[in-house]
Amino acid sequence: MNYEAWIGRETRAKDRLDEGLADRWLATFDLARPHPPIMPQGIHFALCTPEAPTAKLGEDGHPARDDSADSFLPPFPMPRRMWASSKIAFHAPIAIGAVIERTSKVASVSEKEGGSGRLAFVDVEHVTKANGTIAVIETQTLVYREAAAPDAPLSPPAPGEGVFDPTAWDAHRQLTPDARLLFRYSALTFNTHRIHYDAPYAEQVERYRGLVVHGPLTASLLLQLAAAELGDNRLRSFAFRGLSPAIAGEPLHLVMRKAEAGYELAAFASDGRQVTAASASV
Repeated sequence: MNYEAWIGRETRAKDRLDEGLADRWLATFDLARPHPPIMPQGIHFALCTPEAPTAKLGEDGHPARDDSADSFLPPFPMPRRMWASSKIAFHAPIAIGAVIERTSKVASVSEKEGGSGRLAFVDVEHVTKANGTIAVIETQTLVYREAAAPDAPLSPPAPGEGVFDPTAWDAHRQLTPDARLLFRYSALTFNTHRIHYDAPYAEQVERYRGLVVHGPLTASLLLQLAAAELGDNRLRSFAFRGLSPAIAGEPLHLVMRKAEAGYELAAFASDGRQVTAASASV
């Protein structure tokens, strides 16, 4: 099948950042109500979320894909989907009450062979407007992988004997994302991928060692670390990529330091395994 035919496909969505959504986002992260009512960076992850009917979800919980004109993403035969990375440009803050419009476009499609088999990549560009003004432009890279063998080793490996050392970083926060936080984030983003809430599925089908912390959840936490250090809505760009899964119930170290061009951010497991790499500019 010629998957390049999907390049250029667009979908549009509308939303409103109402008081209820704002309060639920803030409560999820134990954040105080902002004054003036401008939401923290990262709120766009919870806007214009997928609206596929339950009957049209695949086994993994994502909207099913096919070769019809209504299928926004290509129907790769590889069943495992991951959010690999994002590049985000913040153009304007988003206020509570703002009317939201988002245009999403398939920017590129590619396939390659990896160490674990066939891989397919899709870049999706999202342009989010708030009250008619461009607020956020984000390019997400999604990766599709072949099914895991039933006896494949669980990923990531169990924590080793190493200990994460934060002394090389300017800012450090430690927390333990648990199933409650993952559930709330899934609800905020209307994300039904079962690896985030269905432990038997995550372990037996996709061969993860436990519930997987969402990549954008880790990114949201890093954005909050940047806000605590630099002030709210100070970032002009933010990019992150997943390196290894973070598992619910295990400590996560969030760190940040000044870099030659902006700031470097990262997330690490307790034994020093790096989970996320990120960069930002103000």
